[in-house]
Amino acid sequence: MTDHCCEAMNRHAHVECDQHADPFACPDTLITFGARFQEYGLIVHDGGTSAITIDFCPWCGARLPESQRDRWFDELERRGIDPWEDEVPAEFQDDRWLAGPSRE
Repeated sequence: MTDHCCEAMNRHAHVECDQHADPFACPDTLITFGARFQEYGLIVHDGGTSAITIDFCPWCGARLPESQRDRWFDELERRGIDPWEDEVPAEFQDDRWLAGPSRE
């Protein structure tokens, strides 16, 4: 589990609801954190899966890590993988890819 900038962000980024399996359906879940891209967002509770990307923590004001989205696509391209057409390796489904090349 990712350690976030403050205890409040840790709590809000890891809400586990016993009534809603989907965090976007839970009115108590305010923050989404995408480990794959290291992106934070405020959930838009409109019935969909929209979120507004944020750059600073709403609780402590710390600057949040820069998105790794472009780096993710660049790394897949470097490996000759088209994420729209090819199967994306399991290590690229979460934040494992950030640690560097796999040692398989």
